[in-house]
Amino acid sequence: MKITFLGTGTSQGVPLIGCECDICKSSDSKDKRLRSSALISVGGKNILIDAGPDFRQQMLREKIVKLDAILLTHEHKDHIGGLDDVRAFNYIQKRPMDIYAEKRVCDLLQSRDFAYVVERKDYPGIPKMNFKIIENKKFLIDDIEVIPIRGTHHFLDVFGFRIGKFAYVTDMNYISAEEKEKLKNLDLLVITALRRKEHVSHFSLNQSLQIIEEVKPKKAYLTHISHKLGFYKDLIEELPGNVLPAYDGLKVEI
Repeated sequence: MKITFLGTGTSQGVPLIGCECDICKSSDSKDKRLRSSALISVGGKNILIDAGPDFRQQMLREKIVKLDAILLTHEHKDHIGGLDDVRAFNYIQKRPMDIYAEKRVCDLLQSRDFAYVVERKDYPGIPKMNFKIIENKKFLIDDIEVIPIRGTHHFLDVFGFRIGKFAYVTDMNYISAEEKEKLKNLDLLVITALRRKEHVSHFSLNQSLQIIEEVKPKKAYLTHISHKLGFYKDLIEELPGNVLPAYDGLKVEI
């Protein structure tokens, strides 16, 4: 299994528009972060987690020419804003793109963000999406087992996902003890760490480190990082040995 970090930034990315802080002005490429997304390559399949506004740029940068399915954590724009560009894969692969999300998210996408996809299916050039409703129980993408992990993003229910010994958890500020059991015995955990100060809808750095210590993955990477977390070079020195800040373009094999 190979994980490619397509983006590791928060909803506004890093640098932020108009920000003059030292992080946003950093010349280190590892401090420049597109909106969070990851590509999981396993069993001959490419499975994407979230397709935010930088989706097109991320696909081009990584030269992705095949995409089998998209998993959506929730409906916020920084996680779904690039879905219109699946039409490139529609053309290449001659089929609709399979989009896996819970019912609330599928309903909103079809009634709000991408109503034109549903209402005018015969209109030339529009993206073709095959919405597949998932619940908080394991499901298959062909023969690949995916286990949803329920968490809370302030007042919003969201999903993380586990595939084999890998799990991806972002945009959460609470995970129940029962759901944390799904994060045990991992080779790799990817988890949000927005900033140092506690936040209403995202785990802070200390909160994420506490979860890592509790579930004990062999290795953990931090993602959905804002400019308030600090420089990559400083984080590397500060974090425990088995925890690293992810950066855009990073590829990890397990």
